[in-house]
Amino acid sequence: MRYEDTEFDPATDADREAAAREAELARKIRREVLRVQRGEADDDLRADREAEQEQRAEQERAARMERRRKSSFLWLLFSGNILVRESFSGYYRYLIYMAVTFFVSIFVMFTALHLDMKYTRLEREVQLLREHSVRLQEQSFRSTTHSAVVRALAERGIPLYDPAAPGEIIEE
Repeated sequence: MRYEDTEFDPATDADREAAAREAELARKIRREVLRVQRGEADDDLRADREAEQEQRAEQERAARMERRRKSSFLWLLFSGNILVRESFSGYYRYLIYMAVTFFVSIFVMFTALHLDMKYTRLEREVQLLREHSVRLQEQSFRSTTHSAVVRALAERGIPLYDPAAPGEIIEE
């Protein structure tokens, strides 16, 4: 058997891959040149620039919103950043005054509530004492009526004599 080599290619695989890459690059270049000549590339470049500008505008808007949010008085107050700002350092004594006033008002409110509850309790006790006093007066009146006195004396065997002369009115 005899081997017949009909074709000999001195190029290596690396050379063939490099040639294919160069051919592909040449095709891309030709395609871009045609696009530039037709004006399509300008449209793409303009669209890319507009997209970049929109993206930058969006980033600037987000940065402005973040700065505005961070400079908001409520945000500064809740985050505690108000204490490190130089512009607010002169107002520390007012903030302390407001905090002290807040706590004093809470203390006064709870003290007033406590005293109101105590007053209500004492008022109820006075009402019960008045009712008890009325009941005792009624018992005293029942036990000191003329018929009750006659009955008590009769139980003990003591006779009751009504005075013969009518009672005299003593003037003051």
